Amino acid sequence: MDDEKPFLFTIIPGGMIKHSWAFLLLIFTVITVFTLQVTTKTFSPAWRSLDKSGTNDPADKPTCSGFFRPVPPRGLVFSITDFGGVGDGETPNTEAFRKAVEHANRFENRGGSQLNVPKGVWVTGSFNLTSNFTLFLEDGAVIMGSQDPEDWPIIEPLPSYGRGRERLGGRHISLIHGNGLSNVVITGDNGTIDGQGQMWWDQWWKRTLKHTRGHLVELMNSNNIMISNLTFRNSPFWTIHPVYCSNVLVKNMTILAPLNAPNTDGIDPDSSKSVCIEDCYIESGDDLVAVKSGWDQYGIRIARPSSNIIVRRVSGTTPTCSGVGIGSEMSGGIFNITIEDIHVRDSAAGVRIKADVGRGGYIANISIANVTLERVKIPIKFSRGANDHPDGGWDPKAVPRVKGIYITNVVSMNSSKAPVLLGIKDAPYEGICLKDISILGLTSSATWHCEYVSGFTSRVYPPACPQLVTNLGSSSRCSVT
Repeated sequence: MDDEKPFLFTIIPGGMIKHSWAFLLLIFTVITVFTLQVTTKTFSPAWRSLDKSGTNDPADKPTCSGFFRPVPPRGLVFSITDFGGVGDGETPNTEAFRKAVEHANRFENRGGSQLNVPKGVWVTGSFNLTSNFTLFLEDGAVIMGSQDPEDWPIIEPLPSYGRGRERLGGRHISLIHGNGLSNVVITGDNGTIDGQGQMWWDQWWKRTLKHTRGHLVELMNSNNIMISNLTFRNSPFWTIHPVYCSNVLVKNMTILAPLNAPNTDGIDPDSSKSVCIEDCYIESGDDLVAVKSGWDQYGIRIARPSSNIIVRRVSGTTPTCSGVGIGSEMSGGIFNITIEDIHVRDSAAGVRIKADVGRGGYIANISIANVTLERVKIPIKFSRGANDHPDGGWDPKAVPRVKGIYITNVVSMNSSKAPVLLGIKDAPYEGICLKDISILGLTSSATWHCEYVSGFTSRVYPPACPQLVTNLGSSSRCSVT
């Protein structure tokens, strides 16, 4: 039970010595070989030596990488080939991965360990990770999800969902899974993890799914997690799903799925806190990033909010959903979310708040800034009325509370519709502040559509709906205080 509460509106020099060229060349060669041996065998985060400014980017960009506490080099490094792995694209490697992690578990409290995956295509079913562990994919390495559903076992539903998100009962485990872990790194030299999701999407389209599809990566009840410098493809369901986690960093990731692949969200922090998502490119058949916290009465009962989440420098496209979404499963509460420097193109929505009757919970103190949209149908959308509930036990009196949504510096080009802001009749959305927003490309007849919302606007074009009072003087009423 998370006891946090929302806080609304906060927002080498040396002496000169002559050497022979041969001696200098020898020294240079030794140093180079030593460096290559270290960098090809072990991984250590680049920001371990950061100065107090917290950034090592040449452009000096702001970063929240400090959410992940650096880990020392692992005490043991080994390869999947040491456990019989064969990277020929055909040989099953499920047992090899499971044996490798079982071996790594022995070193959890002895300096940790690192499993290297060399160049090749390594077919595997689901496997679990362990604490103090690094999974490192070398250049050209591809971990490929098995096409046998039996290799994706059924596990219990999440307590905050009460059932599988798509089907009653349990759910398929993720391809790479972990529960109750700490100090876990999934990274590499731009290797690939491919879920081969087509089999699962076909079942969804044909309505033959027996259980909810598995994620590509799901970590539960875990802390100090980093996922970086990889390409994730073709997840059966949501791609990266940290749930009940803290201190999570997802950085420099490319996440790809066919644009018609159902529910292939990119990154979904769920009932988690202190999450940093930075510098990612995502193409998917659903939200690029979606912040969640449980589903209706189950999420209300567990009451695990998502908080202190930063989403920065994310770009991509999704034809049916949004660049960044809050909800719709938000029953445990969502607060203190910062979203900035987002670029979304050819999508259904830019930024979206999703809630509904029966959800309960709250959404508070959401700051969204510096958003560029191209050919996005609806730039800003607050939606309701999905009528999507886990079972008949949901409470029609459980309405969400939404207060403190700050959206600034948005430019939307070639838009087809004005923003749509729909609150809930018995729970109007309050403190909606919009500033410096330009929606370009609309017809002269296009107007905002708003219901059950209140707040202020400043320098918004075209003018917002009358429920949002235009502030002609100081913009302080539309600022975080």
